[in-house]
Amino acid sequence: MKPIKLIKNRSDIGAGTRGSDMGIDAIEIAAINQGSDYFNQFPFEDIKTHNESIYDKNRSTVAKRIEHVVEQCVRVSNAVQKNVKDYFPIVLSGDHSSALGTISGIKAAFPEQNVGVIWIDAHADLHSPYTSPSGNIHGMPLAAALANDNLEAKTNAVDLATQKYWEEMKQIGYKGPKIKPENLVYFGVRDTEEAEDQQMLRLSIRNYKVDEVRYRGLEKCVAEALVHLSHCEVLYISFDVDAMDCDLISFGTGTPVSRGFDQYEIIAIIDQIIKTKKVVCIEVVEVNPLLDTKGNKMAETAFEVLEAITSTLVLPIE
Repeated sequence: MKPIKLIKNRSDIGAGTRGSDMGIDAIEIAAINQGSDYFNQFPFEDIKTHNESIYDKNRSTVAKRIEHVVEQCVRVSNAVQKNVKDYFPIVLSGDHSSALGTISGIKAAFPEQNVGVIWIDAHADLHSPYTSPSGNIHGMPLAAALANDNLEAKTNAVDLATQKYWEEMKQIGYKGPKIKPENLVYFGVRDTEEAEDQQMLRLSIRNYKVDEVRYRGLEKCVAEALVHLSHCEVLYISFDVDAMDCDLISFGTGTPVSRGFDQYEIIAIIDQIIKTKKVVCIEVVEVNPLLDTKGNKMAETAFEVLEAITSTLVLPIE
């Protein structure tokens, strides 16, 4: 097991609601309040951010602040690529657009390998500027990683400047697609638009919904997903806290959705994947303390997950 390194990306410019840039600090406060020295145990790297760009006038309504999101994803990609060979990066990010940077950095570090992605989220994040109803880029990282614009479902006119930046996004770290559709598996996706549903169907992307996981059994579903990804030499787990049930846990995330997993199911899913020894990076995103109506509950729960899966990472695997 490589030593763990924390990569802190306090950026929220890809989100529709401000505040997830404070998510990392909220998780650290949760650790302190629980008497944990977790954040003193591992080396860390702070990534420079461009959060001040929220004061700029949006040039694009179909991909808001895309020029700055590109810049941020390049920074994340460089940090992950630099660290992933010698460390196990745990990336703590604000909004989920960062995942494009993380996937790009992993692919840049392992260009000859198949990168498998386990996306634990309420949302498919498969929109492109051509299909997005909101223009928020945290709903687009997988479209960029797949280098697939879903033009069959195009609803938006995209200006030339936005097109240029979107093409740049798709080329970060490694030219062309970072992942193949068959190398992507969803857990918990339950809030999608028609364009994404069409894309998931067209690309045959497997989604293990909450009800299915509970009905068929969590271990069985994860094992099946791992068989599906068995040809992938390296795995990346992306955990958006809105995969959890907002009514049960907290509304402290940008796009909360009911009927999700609880934290114990999340821990069990991630632990089982870690035990393959193929996981090279884990990311935790979208804690927004400004939206939390239960104090710091979402960050506390995210830390509970983080601490548990880190324990699995550092334990010797039989």
